[in-house]
Amino acid sequence: MTLTVLVADDNPVVRAGLRALLDAATPGIRVVAEAPDGRTAMEETRRTRPDVVLLDVRMPIVDGLTALPHLVRVAPVLMLTYSAETEVVQEALRLGAGGYLVHGEFTAEELVTAVRDVRAGRARFTPTAANALVGVVRGATAHGSVRPIVSTSLRFGGTTSQLQPNVPRFGLSAREGEVMDLIASGLNNRQIACTCFISEKTVKNHINRIFAKLHATSRSEAIAAWLGTRAAS
Repeated sequence: MTLTVLVADDNPVVRAGLRALLDAATPGIRVVAEAPDGRTAMEETRRTRPDVVLLDVRMPIVDGLTALPHLVRVAPVLMLTYSAETEVVQEALRLGAGGYLVHGEFTAEELVTAVRDVRAGRARFTPTAANALVGVVRGATAHGSVRPIVSTSLRFGGTTSQLQPNVPRFGLSAREGEVMDLIASGLNNRQIACTCFISEKTVKNHINRIFAKLHATSRSEAIAAWLGTRAAS
């Protein structure tokens, strides 16, 4: 089954590069439309009904964040942009983005994986975007009743990450809760290590303890327990 993609970016070179990469290098993925601005992205998304929209932030006429809530009603949206500001990342997540990749922080293979994962409801973030997410988690933990910019219940392709409120429920430490949030957000061990400024070995140690506390033997089982789709033992 072919996965269809719409690419929205005001830079024609970026659009051409993404089309060439996705069309030629990845069997099973096809770019069905391009858009140089948010308004065209909304029109083309409604017309072509793609499986995933790749969306830039800064575009003329209608910018990406303005178009985003309209686009997510039709298809999952993966932000693909040079905009790395924490506030922008947080706002994109609040508006329903299924993932956030910053140019220069991912390989072609990682982009293809992200497109497929976002279509399947698994969030993907590059390190800069993940740092913004961790900032939200830390803010929610540190301020208690103070509401963060992004809700502590983030929607990722129809699933819900409960974030830090699950920490006492499962007996996780604050750091283990932070790592589990990032696992549920789709980050791999290397990305988690970069985000938390710890070694991959330390990440693995945290994951082993998390799995034991959640009575899980795999990432998918741990995520199911964390998101409440599987009762904790």
